Amino acid sequence: MTRAIMFMGTGSDVGKSLVVAGLCRAFANRGLKVAPFKPQNMSNNAAVTADGGEIGRAQALQARAARRDPVTAMNPVLLKPEQETGAQIILRGQRIGSMPAREYWKKRGELLPEVVAAFTELAASADLILVEGAGSASEINLRSGDIANFGFAQAAGLPVVLIGDINRGGVIASLVGTFAVADPADAALIVGTLVNKFQGDPTLFAEGAAAIAVRTGVPCLGPVPMFADAAKLPAEDVLALDQPVASRQAGFTIVVPRLPRIANFDDLDPLAAEPGVDLIIAPPGNPLPPADLIILPGSKATIADLAALRQQGWDIDVLAHARQGRPVLGICGGYQMLGRTIADPLGLEGQPQTVPGLGLLDVETTLEPHKQLRLETATALGQPISGYHMHMGVTSGPDTQSPFANVGNTPEGASNGRIWGTYLHGLFAADGFRSAFLARLGAPISDLAYERSIETTLDALAAHFEAHLDLDALLALARELG
Repeated sequence: MTRAIMFMGTGSDVGKSLVVAGLCRAFANRGLKVAPFKPQNMSNNAAVTADGGEIGRAQALQARAARRDPVTAMNPVLLKPEQETGAQIILRGQRIGSMPAREYWKKRGELLPEVVAAFTELAASADLILVEGAGSASEINLRSGDIANFGFAQAAGLPVVLIGDINRGGVIASLVGTFAVADPADAALIVGTLVNKFQGDPTLFAEGAAAIAVRTGVPCLGPVPMFADAAKLPAEDVLALDQPVASRQAGFTIVVPRLPRIANFDDLDPLAAEPGVDLIIAPPGNPLPPADLIILPGSKATIADLAALRQQGWDIDVLAHARQGRPVLGICGGYQMLGRTIADPLGLEGQPQTVPGLGLLDVETTLEPHKQLRLETATALGQPISGYHMHMGVTSGPDTQSPFANVGNTPEGASNGRIWGTYLHGLFAADGFRSAFLARLGAPISDLAYERSIETTLDALAAHFEAHLDLDALLALARELG
């Protein structure tokens, strides 16, 4: 019999994704067939699934924690912001179009049957489903038509654990306040609260936990201490890029412009983990700092982000860097920006137009409605890469005759001297390729085994929850699905 329980938050970034990932590994370690599920996600960090679609990066990490392949049923609705007031809509892994936010919020309730069907499909292959809500469960202004939090919990009849972040302050008010503002029928689904990210002596919060339990009428789980190695796992939310990171003053500097619609920035995580590399995500408002390598990252809206790059004056910095013979790498949208032109004849990113690129590669890109989504095994610099393609453009031109990599016998990407472009995501997770690439540029290399480090961190995360939560009691709160 399959059991399920849902984890909601008092706000965004309270640790829901990390909690579910840790519990996926912990319960998998106990011999259960575990599956993560998130009804609706909003993120430009996505992963390609075994069944040929895309889901949020956090759900792919949670699937890995559960020791199973990610599939589109784990995240049936994915919103990928393209502009300030609109997003691309991904349903069961496939793009169905773009929609202004106001229009989507009016129509999202129509997707609930698809969400429930995906959940039911997933339940057939699991002993335990750990469901993650989205954003804040207390946003009652968004309750009508909701499919991400209480709307889904009611449809599936799921018990809810409400998570609060004590590191932000006001955790008692945020937990108790959610009960106060929620519809009584929704509040009745909450079977426990969890105080997350505690620092210091947990016994000092005993009175606080008791106060929460008295005022909510449900047990307060935890507090759960801050997990120190959380930053070693791929981040989903672009907010992670806004956290100040101290420069290590390492011997080799890589600079990445912080584009407004930066996507799949977890491509950079293995480079950030290299001890001899100083990875700088350059914020808007300043010139790009001196660099040994500039990487133009993926983008959810290439033309708009190219315009933003120029607005910041970063195009001047990139071109000056290239004139000095220094290397530039473009990944996906960044690759498209390096070419001579980007054409959008169908207006997929706004009005139909053709815009000049940076002109560092002799290629041209045409945006097309079909999104290419596939896992890839490639070779570059004589080293294997296991990555994926996730893009909507076709790029051609003379510089593709000097490819960045090869997928079987098919050339991939383009190069021109020390300028490279590729559509391959996940390339730097391959230890052999990463070492060869850095060595080619004269950067110090290490014995970092990146993928193994992710597994080690997930095991440590599971042990963290085993030590600080009563997992038997938590499992007892889960409901058997009929």
